Amino acid sequence: MPKAMLYTVRGRVQGVGFRFFAYRAAEENDLSGWVRNVDDDCVEVFAEGEEEDLEIFHQRLLKGPPFAYVTEVVEEETALKGVKGFRVCP
Repeated sequence: MPKAMLYTVRGRVQGVGFRFFAYRAAEENDLSGWVRNVDDDCVEVFAEGEEEDLEIFHQRLLKGPPFAYVTEVVEEETALKGVKGFRVCP
């Protein structure tokens, strides 16, 4: 059953390729949504998909790309929006 999650990723996650890492991970897990930098040096990710795929995606966010240092990933279930595809926002 599809569900939607909003993730807030904290740590050294801006300027290290994290958004493109999240994009690739989402594409590989058949998720739709978006990823963006937010003002407080965090990255915010909205993703929709199957629960199993979202759990794998969450684990990948915890690891991050090679130059990132993830200290925390906060996840919050949210409403489905019917987003098609996954995009990187500024």
